[in-house]
Amino acid sequence: MLKKGLIGLVACVSLLGVSAAAAEKIDFDQGVDVGKIVESVKAEVAAQKDRAASWTIMVFVNAKNNLERYGLLDVNEMEQVGSSDKVKIAVELGRISGYDSSDGDWKGQRRYIVQKDSDPGRITSPVLQDIPKADMGDWNHLVDFVRWAQAAAPAQRYMLIVWNHGSGWNRQEARDMTTMGISYDDETGNHMTTLDLGSAMASIGKVDIYAADACLMQMAEVDYQIKDYADFIVASEETEPADGYTYDKLLSPLSANPAMPPIELAKTAAQAYTDHYAGKGATQSSVRAAALVPLLAALNGWTEAVMTANETQVVKTALNATQDFYYSDNKDLYDFVKRVDAATKNDAVKSRGLELEKLILEVVVTHNAVSGASYAGASGLAIYLPNSSFNGNYDKLAWAKDGGWAKFARWASGLR
Repeated sequence: MLKKGLIGLVACVSLLGVSAAAAEKIDFDQGVDVGKIVESVKAEVAAQKDRAASWTIMVFVNAKNNLERYGLLDVNEMEQVGSSDKVKIAVELGRISGYDSSDGDWKGQRRYIVQKDSDPGRITSPVLQDIPKADMGDWNHLVDFVRWAQAAAPAQRYMLIVWNHGSGWNRQEARDMTTMGISYDDETGNHMTTLDLGSAMASIGKVDIYAADACLMQMAEVDYQIKDYADFIVASEETEPADGYTYDKLLSPLSANPAMPPIELAKTAAQAYTDHYAGKGATQSSVRAAALVPLLAALNGWTEAVMTANETQVVKTALNATQDFYYSDNKDLYDFVKRVDAATKNDAVKSRGLELEKLILEVVVTHNAVSGASYAGASGLAIYLPNSSFNGNYDKLAWAKDGGWAKFARWASGLR
């Protein structure tokens, strides 16, 4: 039995990814110190972890649309820094006909582990996979990219950036019949809904940071859909310029300090973006995903207090003054709560509201990088508060199913 058990232990060693060579040296007939074997396995696992990169930054660059030129520019920005032993940059870049013919005018998707170069006009990193045709609007393809990146560049920590157009949880139907989207692939006509993004992240498993280099994605509804699969979520409440993130500014501090913890890298990403666009006005923030459940609970209590007190005029006035963004249905959550709390005479609303304000500022939003007088009320997290008609697709979201915001938003929209 002892020998059989030890053979099983050797099999476990193999499953852990530790070289079987050391295990094969065990002489089962001479007696074995099982504790010593276990310690040896632990040491080997720790050594393998030390040999892995500290971070892999995985960037899904869906430039199969009118952003093609900017996708090429951004990968060239990544090449200004390049990968190292401690920091790897894994990229899938997709292109399409009709927008940009530079750098060989190739089509389809290519995957790279980005290498440093000094050529700002051409991607020189070796092509590790050439995919002639794929749907970058299909969440399954995002999962495939992440699995490839983690195998090609294993690391202790991962940041996933989805690069493309974005519309928060919703696009107003008067402007665009498409709802709930990110990663629009013009070749296939497909995109990922907020529900799709949740499915993708569930299949991928946990990453340390999820970031959206896309417009309007820092919304409670989007973040809650993926809350179990990232520690921090970085995105913008407002639209982003076509050039999006400035990747050399994001990656250089990490390259200089590969031991940077996730909360600090999330802050660095948000601040690097806003610093670059400071003259134009910009929003970018980092949200702590684990805080979204207590946020929803606190928000439930506050909205019930507001509706019970029938604070119709207070809410109506607050709605008209609250910071909004490109879609006027997207309101800054903290700014709205603060305005209601400041005007209410109801003790329950005020006490619950002050607790909610503190939770948002001190726990939920870990860094708010904002510039420009037009965004004075941008506090780091937007939410759906329709001006008039309520989009019934909202009820499909986990945020709506788990809490009472949909009820409140319907009630509030009826006041306008």
